[in-house]
Parts: sequence; structure tokens; C-alpha cells
Amino acid sequence: MNHISYYLLLVFSLYFLGLCVARKDNQITNLNKLMKSRRSENPPHVKPWTEEDTSNLSPLSIVPQQGSKEEDMIDKLPGQPQVDFDHYSGYVTVDSKVGKALFYYFAESPHNSSTNPLVLWLNGGPGCSSFGYGAMEELGPFRVNSDGKTLYRNDYAWNNAANVLFLESPAGVGFSYSNTSYVTGDKQTAKDSYTFLINWLERFPEYKTRDFFITGESYAGHYVPQLASLILSENKKTNGTVINLRGIAIGNAWIDDNTSYEGMYDYYWTHALNSDETNEGIKKYCDYVTGNFSEECYKYQDQGDGEYGGIDIYNIYAPLCHHNTTQKSGTTGSITTFDPCSDDYVSSYLNRADVQEALHVRNTSWAFCAGIGMIDSPTTILPTITQLIENGISVWIYSGDTDGRVPVTSSRYSVNKLKLPVETAWRPWYYNKEVGGYVVGYKGVVLTTVRGAGHTVPCYQPERALQMISSFLQGKLPPSFRQ
Repeated sequence: MNHISYYLLLVFSLYFLGLCVARKDNQITNLNKLMKSRRSENPPHVKPWTEEDTSNLSPLSIVPQQGSKEEDMIDKLPGQPQVDFDHYSGYVTVDSKVGKALFYYFAESPHNSSTNPLVLWLNGGPGCSSFGYGAMEELGPFRVNSDGKTLYRNDYAWNNAANVLFLESPAGVGFSYSNTSYVTGDKQTAKDSYTFLINWLERFPEYKTRDFFITGESYAGHYVPQLASLILSENKKTNGTVINLRGIAIGNAWIDDNTSYEGMYDYYWTHALNSDETNEGIKKYCDYVTGNFSEECYKYQDQGDGEYGGIDIYNIYAPLCHHNTTQKSGTTGSITTFDPCSDDYVSSYLNRADVQEALHVRNTSWAFCAGIGMIDSPTTILPTITQLIENGISVWIYSGDTDGRVPVTSSRYSVNKLKLPVETAWRPWYYNKEVGGYVVGYKGVVLTTVRGAGHTVPCYQPERALQMISSFLQGKLPPSFRQ
């Protein structure tokens, strides 16, 4: 290991020293490993995707499947309250030769399911579960009680506004699997996700012509735009299903390496997590234009990473998980009160044999995140976002404003690199007579914040998150008045 590699390893080790928050460790580790690989002696292919790259992901086709929609319907999950909507889960094969199948969970709308749009949700990592995080802790119809055995309703689930499909991708994440080892990356993930979609639509043909939106957070800042780009490419040349893609929404999204890092350290200083001396050193020695960092830059970043102490960097004001002070076993949780120990409850629940049987999955040891090696992760997704804008796709970038890992400053710096004219000036938006966040409308992109939310926005502010995503689906900015 050379001196630079050793120093990087030390930097990133110290970066997370003192974080006693179990609920995000795997996501931290996965994103961190990927970022470290950027600066190795032999970095992976990191150039932005071109339209030719996307086109070359073909051929993509219907794959012979077992199972049906009827077989995938969930009768009732263990410990589940009564519901007024249908929900489904199961596997869709994306490569029969290697035995690769992706797990999905689908919650239809309790009202207007036949006309409401179809929304796909993807978590990031890379390599973290859209079902465990997205469905069970954020925007899905249920949350898990502290007993790890029973569920309670999320009154602000996104299936109030859309029919929501959660996909665990790539294979090896959550319940998704491959019977043989394979190399993955952004391109393979996009290809598998697209193959999943066109085959899932064969199982649910009533959604083939429905308005379709893709949403996600964190490293899904890569997954979501890339999948959208592939859909546009395939729509132009397929004789089969044309997916009616309307828009994408990505939250606290990692979309450009240089601006993401610059925004992160600026956030630390502006939120009293770093000293003036550290901030001045970072400003002096870190070149965020080229991304070429000197040893002095790493030294000051190291100082900054150590200065913020033992907090949850994914929500700098959130409590930590202390089991001796959490709610009593069996007590019904509160949707509007964040529980920092939720990971433990979800993991216990999803590793129960009766739960896995009800979900129609193979009996397995389930985990939030998997060790996924990404061989072709670009350092920026901004050219892909530009392509989507040019093709008339609605693009929203939203940000919980208490996240320190991929903070709102990173999102603002990334959007600023697009150099888009402002069409609607920065203003507050409202929910329940209070400021829900702030929004600015650019030509082609809407940037909005969600006030008081961390990295996983619906965990912390479910009501405001539902208002935000409902506005996105309706194609209008969040309310400018106190309703």
C-alpha cells in the first residue's frame, strides 16, 4: 500500500470513528468504499455515461418467468393491521442463465389505484435494501413495532398518492439473489432494473400505459437517472412495452463527486461541526474543480471528520439508539416521532421465517446492505441529468436539511453546475400552516428542501415528505401559502 492509499484509508477510518449509530453503518461503509476506490492507483471507469453507452446495454428482453400476480398477492403479513389496499411481493427473473432474480414489494393505492401513477423506489448504498429502508422505515405503508413482530400503519405512506413499487437491486441485496457470482456496476444495475420492469409489467399488464416515475435517495442519485436514461433509449427502439416515463425525484442524492464533497465540508462548518482553522485549511488545499486533492487537503478533511464527534451524521440533530431508553416491547410506535433503533426492529422482523414465507421469498438471512463492488461508477451524473432535461423528463432534486453526509449544500452546488436559468425564485413552501421547506424552480430542474429531515427524508418528516412527493407527481411546486 503506498503512502497516499494508506493516508486515504486512515482518513476514511477516522471519518466514522465515534459514530455509535448502528442504523446507518452499512450505508456509510458502502458509499465510503466506493469513494475510496476513486482515488486508488487503478481507478475504475469513471467517465460520465453517453447516450451511446446507454444504447449499448441492449439487448434487453422478456425473460421466461415462473409465478403470477395472483401468486404474489400477500394475504396478510404477520402482525399486520387491517388494510384497505392490495399488496404483492415476490421475485422477477432477470437472467435465467445465471439464476438471477430481483425481489419486489408493491403497494397499491387505497384510493384511485386504477388511475394513480406507478412509482418505483430505489435505495442507494450502493447495495442497500429498498424494502428494508424505503418500505419499512420511510415511505411504505407499514412500520415495525419495537417487539420486532408486529406492524403499524404509516398514515403518510406514498401509496396514498401513487401505486408504489420497491425494488431490491442489484442482485445480492436484501432478498434478491443470483445463483452464480457476477460482476456488477452502474450499467449492470440499470440493465437488470430495466429487465425487471418490462417483465414485471407483463405480470401486471394494467400498469403498462400508466404514468411512470422513478424515485430514490443517496446513491440512487446514480441509479435513478441512469435507469431513466436507459428507458428513454429502449423506448425509441422497442417493438414491445414503451414505459411512460414522466419524471424522476432523487433525495439527498450523490450525483457529482466534487460538489458533493465540497458541500459536505461547507455544511460541517456552517453548522458548527468544524473549526475555523479546519475550514480555512480545506478551502486552501482542496481543489474541488479538478478533484485533485493534496496530502494537506486530506489532512484538513481528516481534522474535519474527527471534529464533529459521535453524532448521527445522517441527521445531525437526531437522537442515537440507546436500547435502555427506547419504547417498551410491544408498544405501538409513532409515525411522527423518529425512533433511532428502527433498524433493529426491521431486521428482527424480516429475518422471521413466517414473515419470509408471507413475502414469498426463499428462506435466507436478510441484511440491510450487501458488499457490492461497483466496477463502473461515474464520478458525475450531471450529463445524464442534462440528457433527461433535454428529453422533457421532470427532474426534482430534494434534500432533507439536517443531513450532513449528502447535505443540501452538496445538492445546491451540483445543480449550480448545470447553469440553468431560474424560472421560480427561491421561496418557502407550506404544510399544515408551517414552513415545510424551501423550493426554487430552474428551467428543467426543481430543487426543494424538506425542513427538519435527515438523509432518509420520510423517516423524519413523513407528512412533509408526502406533501413534497404529491406535488412532484402533480407537476406543480409545493404550496406557497399556509393551508
